Amino acid sequence: MDKFKIILFDGVCNLCNSSVNFIIDNDHKNVFKFTSLQSEKGIDLLKKYDLLDKNIDSVILVENDKAYVKSDAALKIAKTLGGKYKLFYGLIILPAFIRNFFYDIIAKNRYKWFGKKDSCRIPTLELKSKFLE
Repeated sequence: MDKFKIILFDGVCNLCNSSVNFIIDNDHKNVFKFTSLQSEKGIDLLKKYDLLDKNIDSVILVENDKAYVKSDAALKIAKTLGGKYKLFYGLIILPAFIRNFFYDIIAKNRYKWFGKKDSCRIPTLELKSKFLE
């Protein structure tokens, strides 16, 4: 599993599900696996990286046995996607508190702006291999 980078996402958030679809469509190196924060595997990973009690409901990237959250996770994902998306990684030069200020505004309003599902995403048979559960 170490060769894969794991993305934990909010399975009931429309923005998050759209982001997962975008990453799947642009993951030409096939390095990402996904699990929702609400899944059993997601909860196990939150416990493993001591994030369960930290009320983290944003995207989390697990890479090389380290967990990245918020803008750090998003920028590392963009860098891994490569091509024009890796240009976003240049924003890493901004202090995290500035990047996360804007990240948190979007995260706080994601249900209001983008909507919410009643259940977690269920992958098609074709995409099932991209998901851990």
